[in-house]
Amino acid sequence: MTTDETARLAESLSLELRHLVMLLRRTTAGQPVTAQQYSVLGSLEEAPRRMTELAEEHGVQLPTMTVQVNRLEEAGLVSRGFDASDARVRTVELTSEGRARLRTVREARIAYLASRLDALTPEERRALSVALPALARLGRA
Repeated sequence: MTTDETARLAESLSLELRHLVMLLRRTTAGQPVTAQQYSVLGSLEEAPRRMTELAEEHGVQLPTMTVQVNRLEEAGLVSRGFDASDARVRTVELTSEGRARLRTVREARIAYLASRLDALTPEERRALSVALPALARLGRA
């Protein structure tokens, strides 16, 4: 693949990913928690995280992440703690309510996406299935 072909592929992929993200965001429209805040909840699913890690992962400045976490904390979806290795460092973790809300939103998104996938041909669904490992690798690079 030439450099120009790679650039065109990147442009097309960027456009289509944007459309997919917007499609999935519609499942949370009108809720008190924003799509960005649900993304933060997803980042906390495995373990508590430092605020600086969250800000870096989401590509925002620390003050912006602090505002998001404050709102999630006020809603009872996250709580703050301290890092066991350094008591000066604050961490953020999901509450049981935050975990339940994240699960509910994820289920709604999956159901919505599944209904959209049903509208595709079997060949199109197979093509997506074949592309998933490459997309996963691309996202983890």
